[in-house]
Amino acid sequence: MQMTGQQRIPAPRETVWKALNDPKILEACIPGCQELIKISDTQMTATAVLKVGPVTAKFQGAVTLSDLDPPNGYRITGEGQGGVAGFAKGGAVVRLEADGNETILHYNVSADVGGKLSQLGGRLIDATAKKLSAAFFTRFAEEIEAQCAGKSSGTEAAAPQPTTSTPTAAPSLANNSSQDEPLPRPRPTSKSAEVAPGATGPIRWVGLLVLAIALVFCWYLFVGTTSSVAPIDGAWRHVSPDFASGVILIIVAAIGYLFGRDSCRGQR
Repeated sequence: MQMTGQQRIPAPRETVWKALNDPKILEACIPGCQELIKISDTQMTATAVLKVGPVTAKFQGAVTLSDLDPPNGYRITGEGQGGVAGFAKGGAVVRLEADGNETILHYNVSADVGGKLSQLGGRLIDATAKKLSAAFFTRFAEEIEAQCAGKSSGTEAAAPQPTTSTPTAAPSLANNSSQDEPLPRPRPTSKSAEVAPGATGPIRWVGLLVLAIALVFCWYLFVGTTSSVAPIDGAWRHVSPDFASGVILIIVAAIGYLFGRDSCRGQR
């Protein structure tokens, strides 16, 4: 089987030449290729699974580069064994033609099969070989185009971006005014709040004095038994002792409350 054709690649000829010698790119472009290992600059081993009509076979073989003419082109040949399916071998002469910033890849492919594969018929084998060859060169052109596009986009992404600093928000006028001016003093809610603090002292002591006098008077009326001091009215002696004790207890509690309130204000 013989087949010729060409493929335009949007990349310089040197770039295309390097890709033709890159095992990773060749592995990605060869249809059904599972592994492609570079042994030397001119030899590689390959494993590929190919389907020819109803027969699917796994081929293992070698790939050789010859007639090297960088960056103009070379010859690539390969031969693989597919077990009971038979064998396959073929090759291609590749020539690169520069066309400005692009490259025209010319190829001339030949292929041959043996064993069970040869029994499928020449037309089926030729159609399959042409299909696989066209798929390889189409993928090869797409792979190089994608790599060139990736490099250009990566260069644009590497451009430094200007950085801007966010200005710090100025403090509000409300905060400044609250720091500079004193807070307004609360207005008194009742007339009792208008009395000066020092004026409550004499009033409290007068109240204590009155309560003390009342306590002594009650003691004299209800409890006093001294014969030298006669009560004002003898009838007061007939007051119940419980009632007299309750009155005295209320007066004592009032005096204690006034003293305790006065001491609390002094601590504040």
